[in-house]
Amino acid sequence: MSEHSLKSEYPYYLANEPRQPNTDLEVEDKYTGEVATRVALADEAAIDEAIAAAVEAAEPMAKMKAYERREILDHCVKRFTERQEELARALCIEAGKPIKDARGEVTRLIETFRIAAGEAERIYGEVMPLDNAERASGYRGMWKRVPIGPCSFISPFNFPLNLAAHKVAPALAAGCPFILKPASLTPIGALIIGETLAETDLPKGAFSILPCRRDGARLFTEDDRLKLLSFTGSAEVGWDLKAKAGRKPVILELGGNAACIVDEDADLEDAVERMIFGAFYQSGQSCIGVQRILVHEKVYDDFKARFVEAASKLKAGNPHDEDTFIGPMISEKEAERLHGWIKDAEEKGAKILTGGKLDGKMLQATIMEDVPDGCDAVREEAFGPLAVLSRFDDFEAALHKVNDSRYGLQAGVFTRDLYKTMQAWDILDVGGVVVGDVPSWRVDHMPYGGVKDSGLGREGIRWAIEDMTETRLLVIRDPS
Repeated sequence: MSEHSLKSEYPYYLANEPRQPNTDLEVEDKYTGEVATRVALADEAAIDEAIAAAVEAAEPMAKMKAYERREILDHCVKRFTERQEELARALCIEAGKPIKDARGEVTRLIETFRIAAGEAERIYGEVMPLDNAERASGYRGMWKRVPIGPCSFISPFNFPLNLAAHKVAPALAAGCPFILKPASLTPIGALIIGETLAETDLPKGAFSILPCRRDGARLFTEDDRLKLLSFTGSAEVGWDLKAKAGRKPVILELGGNAACIVDEDADLEDAVERMIFGAFYQSGQSCIGVQRILVHEKVYDDFKARFVEAASKLKAGNPHDEDTFIGPMISEKEAERLHGWIKDAEEKGAKILTGGKLDGKMLQATIMEDVPDGCDAVREEAFGPLAVLSRFDDFEAALHKVNDSRYGLQAGVFTRDLYKTMQAWDILDVGGVVVGDVPSWRVDHMPYGGVKDSGLGREGIRWAIEDMTETRLLVIRDPS
């Protein structure tokens, strides 16, 4: 095995320990289609055992001191930094992610754990005066945040490291044991996180990382011993899981068909550069990837010409090549789905300005205009390298056009007008408005999440810790 290739097989982690009961899960190299490695697949009995271990670990995890939780997270930061290139190459293989994007995700993995290490020491409570009436004059109160208990996490294929980290790192900071189901298509990154956690002295049962089939994952959602479910994935699956989750709180980070507005005063060179990234990085497989681009009619033709020229020059191919920008989509099925949407829109009168061709999992960076409103290419989540242009002449009308979607994750606005910035913040029905950049922009300590079919709750370390803890009040009566 070379320094940065995958091992021939990987165990899962159950109650902090590696186990290799089988090698039933084949993980493909997404570019070549060849089997790259084999992974242990958990059955329902293993999941049940992991939940029981997490329940046993709840008390010792809750008793960990802030500095002990911080040291666990600091260890992860150190080891992930040492293994950066190994992690990036694993992403290239299992996700087909171009190497520059893969290195960027590893950087964010490290940042996410670093932020969590700091937040582990900032889980504050508050002294609360209670003497707001004569009957309460002899009372005082205070409250603190305590771990909610064993948590269930389900992470997606498109950011196998960092979206798992956004669940794992705050759980460790808060003192919550957890079980994690990584995506079956891309489990390796999560298992390397497990390998790193196994090097620490976390209480037994503090973590389990269990790849399993979707039809075998019932307990991740339905078991009442689990006190919180955090899911990142498609809207259809997420809302179905919420309906089955029972009484536990549910955090959903779901899909989007993110829009970006380019107003008449925008710096077009800058806007095009950012839009190329937002629409086509990691082949558009991001829930906040730019899909709908609304451009003021005064600059529409200029923007279109620049954008099409830039997109047509993007290099597609082997994700291990340093200058590759467009890699394969996660599967031929997904590539064929989106290609079908493109052809459907074209048959209904839309124009393909560049791209549109499919070769296996490789779908060209595609830009379209004049797409009818009812087409899947604008109504649904593309989750691939597709951007759709349209023009507007009234800024407020453009804001309402952005809102004409069942999704509401993030939106981007390129304007230099402060009044329009505030108007966008007031009107756009999304979880976050990004001005001067694309909606694909995110840092890992900000509150991140959506509304409508884009989800429920917020991630970002501080906000995730709030979800993973509960308020516990203390009241003291002074009889004197």
